[in-house]
Amino acid sequence: MTSSVANGGTAVTKLWTGDYYNEGNGDKDSIFDKLKEECGVFGVFGHPDAANLSYYGLHALQHRGEESCGICTSDNGTFHYHRGMGLVKEVFDRDKLESLVGSQAIGHVRYSTAGASRLANAQPLVFKYRGGDLAVCTNGNLVNEPGIRKELEDSGSIFQTTSDTEVIAHLIARSPKDLVEAVKDAFARLIGGFAFLIQTQGRLIAACDPHGLRPLVMGRLGDGYIFASESCALETIGAVYERDVQPGELLILDKDGLHEDRFAPLERRAVCAMEYIYFARPDSDIYGVNLHTSRKRMGQTLAQESFVDADIVTGVPDSSISAAIGYAEQTGIPYELGLIKNKYTGRTFIQPSQELREKGVKMKLSAVRKVVEGKRVVMIDDSIVRGTTSLRIVNMLREAGALEVHVRITSPPFMNPCYYGIDTPNPADLIASSKTVEEIRQAINADSLYFLSEKGLIDSVGGHDDEYNRGLCLACFNNDYPTPVEFEDAKLTSCSCD
Repeated sequence: MTSSVANGGTAVTKLWTGDYYNEGNGDKDSIFDKLKEECGVFGVFGHPDAANLSYYGLHALQHRGEESCGICTSDNGTFHYHRGMGLVKEVFDRDKLESLVGSQAIGHVRYSTAGASRLANAQPLVFKYRGGDLAVCTNGNLVNEPGIRKELEDSGSIFQTTSDTEVIAHLIARSPKDLVEAVKDAFARLIGGFAFLIQTQGRLIAACDPHGLRPLVMGRLGDGYIFASESCALETIGAVYERDVQPGELLILDKDGLHEDRFAPLERRAVCAMEYIYFARPDSDIYGVNLHTSRKRMGQTLAQESFVDADIVTGVPDSSISAAIGYAEQTGIPYELGLIKNKYTGRTFIQPSQELREKGVKMKLSAVRKVVEGKRVVMIDDSIVRGTTSLRIVNMLREAGALEVHVRITSPPFMNPCYYGIDTPNPADLIASSKTVEEIRQAINADSLYFLSEKGLIDSVGGHDDEYNRGLCLACFNNDYPTPVEFEDAKLTSCSCD
């Protein structure tokens, strides 16, 4: 079934397929052209309630992937696992959780690009090899996966999925070394951004790529160890944050406790800047930096760099609220809820009527007329990808009676694709790759437009004073990729789940 959605006066065909509203919803014609997060991982070792803890931990990470999820537990050498398409609360019920017995578990929430929305790619992936059962889940993307996959296929490996997570399993299974050394050798071959959790009977291994592009934290709950893509998941289950898993680090948990090792030295630290700008929850901390606080600083810095006289400041929900508060505090212009997000339209099993589809934007976001009418509005948002969303929101504010709409963005212009786990469009579809700031302003119908400077972003995040870009990856803004790779040969899906 298809529907036409207004796109700045141009009819856009939206395809509705499958049982889930967001099944394969990585296509360029989706109602909102926001960037999509890659995935989230969660792990438990040494706690008798591992499955239930994983359920709540994945629920806290739901914003990182809404399409599929899974949990695999290990109990006295036996794996129990369940995976499904849908939100965590849809895939798991009491009976399914009770069947996942064991004191260790790994779990995953997944977002995929269009065309790879299928259960076979849902994680954790579970395999059998000479050492027994092996379960793997990851957050990120391997840019050299196509070459490794071809090498493995040429030597006889048979792949069951299109996920490059499976490449890791094949590399481990083919190694004559013991598990830990096999894992280290496999990771040493990888180029990209990743946070891995690997589970066998009686062992759990956690690792981050040598640049730390994808976050992973460790916590404690009683005698148990907890791993999560974000610290907010630790808070949800009552675990105490211990530390971040360091770039190139390999942590092994077994019956003798925690063993710290490395598979690679720390190279140039390059934590994804979009984690700070947009992806991570505001109550999370990454390498000691609180997301709400850093986003407030982005708003304050935006105000210093690009003040404009106005009557109210409003943020595009949800990721831009913190920055809007910071902009308002810095300027003294009142912060108001000029835009309201409907939190209950993200997924539906009912295909809306043609009329409602054509009002798709207003189903998810509404302007508060009594707040913006007759006002000069500063609209804070985190990024502009294709420009279609910004145009729709600016026009929405104007239709509600705003006299002026001044757009302020808490990131530099997004000009280049990400190869490390963010679903970004074809470079030709990135509006900042072909248009000047003034041309973008005209395209989104704003009275003024300003993007946060790179320096302003770096200073707002803080990070590591003695490191390049203070430890941030800014490749999507400045084309300075931290890994040496021929990107024309890299997999363009930008998600290791696909």
